Amino acid sequence: MAKINPDSNLIDQLSIQKKQAEEAKKRDTLGQKDFLELMIAQFENQNPNEPMENGDFLAQMAQFSTVSGIQEMQNSFNELSNSLVSNQALQASSLVGRQVLVPSDAVELTEHGGMSGAVELAESASDVMISIQDEAGQLVKRLSMGSQAPGMAKFDWNGIGDNGETLPAGKYSISAEANTANGQSVLQPLVVAPVESVSLGRAGQSMTLNIGGLGSVGMNAVREIL
Repeated sequence: MAKINPDSNLIDQLSIQKKQAEEAKKRDTLGQKDFLELMIAQFENQNPNEPMENGDFLAQMAQFSTVSGIQEMQNSFNELSNSLVSNQALQASSLVGRQVLVPSDAVELTEHGGMSGAVELAESASDVMISIQDEAGQLVKRLSMGSQAPGMAKFDWNGIGDNGETLPAGKYSISAEANTANGQSVLQPLVVAPVESVSLGRAGQSMTLNIGGLGSVGMNAVREIL
């Protein structure tokens, strides 16, 4: 003879509780309504001889509040992140086609000839020299900027070599030195180049600019937008 469980209501309640838990798992989240329903089911089906202590109830409530607060904080961070990405995309779109001043040891001379750049001095210099070499490593131009005060010192080159001839389009290397009271120091050249496209950062990476003739450069490397 089959044995009949007289407490069918308990089985029904446990079945409902299991179904609610499965639905919550599918959503991969537990809302306030789900939590309260599970708490009620737990009260209704607790052992009368060992009822839930007030401390246990308060502990569960505190745990839920903590988890809920973390979830709300996470949602706020996600909203902030989406907002930053949108602002980043807007900023990126405005840079395409613009000229930027970025650190580089290379420069591309176009068919139109000429280029612009700068060096940044931490102290006064009696003379600042810019050296330009071709792809073979041969010195083709040496510019003397004369004495310069601390700060940004800009220069222009018309694309004509020391031999008086216009140099062919292509890639060249560039270096800079300064004569100061503390001796000769090597400087990081800054060159002006066009922004051809922009790549938005992913997974915490910053936005990068694709510079004509120079490749990818981080947005934080840009010293000036022209």
